[in-house]
Amino acid sequence: MLVFFSMGLASLAQAADVDKTIELAKSAGCYTCHANAEKVVGPSFADIAAKYAGEKDAAASLAQSIQNGSRGKWGRVPMPPHPSLGAPDLKTLSEWVLTVKP
Repeated sequence: MLVFFSMGLASLAQAADVDKTIELAKSAGCYTCHANAEKVVGPSFADIAAKYAGEKDAAASLAQSIQNGSRGKWGRVPMPPHPSLGAPDLKTLSEWVLTVKP
């Protein structure tokens, strides 16, 4: 019974973390150009996760793209840089994007 209860608390904590991360993504402007499952201006978060799947340093590479912007990875529209995001937020966002499923 205690194991079930503690697993429930862990699930609640993870859901709260996901909610906080989604709010961070919204406040950072990520949802202006991206959506979870469909292309907007940029690729969907699910497509990004699929592209980076299995890549050893995927989170670090993605965090660098978020911070510095990128060109040519997804077509002609460049991703603008987000230099005001700190390392913890970049890590949180990049790790979260890699978990998004369609």
